[in-house]
Amino acid sequence: MTARLDELRGPVPPVAHDARAIAALTVNPGCARRAVLDAAGVDKNLTARHLGFAAPFGQSRFAITRGAAFEALVKDDGCAELLRLLRDLLEAPVSRAAYHDVSTVEAHLRHSHTRALIDRAVRGSGDTGAFFDHPVLRLRIAGHPSHLEPDVVIFQFGGRFHIVQIKSFAVIDGQADPVKVAAAARQAAVYVLALRELLEELGHDPGRASHEIVLVCPKDFANRPVAASVDVRRELAALRRQLARMTRVEKIVAALPPGVTFDLARDDDGTPTRPPAELADAIRRVPARYAPECLSTCDLCLFCRAEARERGATGLLGRRVRDELGGVASVEEALELAEGTREPSPEQEEVAELLRLAESLRAECLAAG
Repeated sequence: MTARLDELRGPVPPVAHDARAIAALTVNPGCARRAVLDAAGVDKNLTARHLGFAAPFGQSRFAITRGAAFEALVKDDGCAELLRLLRDLLEAPVSRAAYHDVSTVEAHLRHSHTRALIDRAVRGSGDTGAFFDHPVLRLRIAGHPSHLEPDVVIFQFGGRFHIVQIKSFAVIDGQADPVKVAAAARQAAVYVLALRELLEELGHDPGRASHEIVLVCPKDFANRPVAASVDVRRELAALRRQLARMTRVEKIVAALPPGVTFDLARDDDGTPTRPPAELADAIRRVPARYAPECLSTCDLCLFCRAEARERGATGLLGRRVRDELGGVASVEEALELAEGTREPSPEQEEVAELLRLAESLRAECLAAG
């Protein structure tokens, strides 16, 4: 299986999965295309650009600079401001907190250094806290270990660990953008799962890593930080399901014709040379499950949207419509079932009946108007 995934990717190292990419797996768990490409470690960003469908998302330089400045403020003086926020939020009578900046350690030693720090914290005294800045965690994705190098802080007190996410979007009048909060929760769940796996490897209770993460954002229109607790149990459950599903991509891969690869055929300078049409044909061999939500989470979103438009796929109308029309692949097919001009298959009979009812109600409304 590993050899076939390597063949699909081509003669280049697999792309490391960061927390954002891993969290995005839970947004569209039924997409076989993303599951295979991620399991193989294919560079989806470079692939999309080579196909002429570069992803539309990404932070502006201003947003990156603003975020870095806010993070520096929160972490200043050994996370003194963050400690104040956590005392109040977690009601932890922390007398003092040690500060460990893992980014100062040589790159190849950062994961082992993080392991040693976490192990020592569990075995240490319960009346002192500790901050672990830029820790390096590890999570296995489809059998491949992925190292996560987050900007987050792990706060430990009394043997309990909390993932701290520092984000630059504002909390205005006590409310934050729910879409951004949900994205932060999904990303934090990746760190919680990786931390729990690390604790288990060390022989400690993985439950010491709390499912209550701490989200720190600017308050109102100032740069003053405010902290809130977010429960990520639902995100953790979704993440576990999707990671378990990725271990079964061998069934999808086994169905691919021999010789199919997603290799970009790079030249000596690393520039892709494979004809885009040939690459597009290879990618289409793996079915996608496009929905509008993909536009903010997947590098191949524009390619898959164009493909969905060619087929008139129901996913273009949103995930809810697509799921409610389960077994109906296209809008044209749905309309034919509603009008009674198409004979439904056995698995389509229930949805066909609902579509015919909706069509009759629509006709009545138009007649009354």
